[in-house]
Amino acid sequence: MVSLPAFLLRHRITIEPYLGDSAYGPQYGPAVADVPVLVAESVRQVRAADGREVTSTAQVIAAPDLDCPAGSRLTLPTGRTTTALSVARHTAPGLPVPACCEVMCE
Repeated sequence: MVSLPAFLLRHRITIEPYLGDSAYGPQYGPAVADVPVLVAESVRQVRAADGREVTSTAQVIAAPDLDCPAGSRLTLPTGRTTTALSVARHTAPGLPVPACCEVMCE
């Protein structure tokens, strides 16, 4: 499987992976800084992990091995903190196209 070329990932973000809910609210893993991605800040209608229709204000494209479950907290290059609504892994086994991970953000 061919991965997304690194030269396309021009932005850097910080990800705090969502671990689950506790009695005190959402729990996050240690922050992973300087993650190479491509960020597009545009408004789109998407489905969240629980099936609701929601508005995404940023889309993040990254390498296919990105550890960012839905609910994770992301800090974008602009400094804005957002939440991952859904995560899609795109692969095409046997085809000469790169695999990637797409994260729709709140």
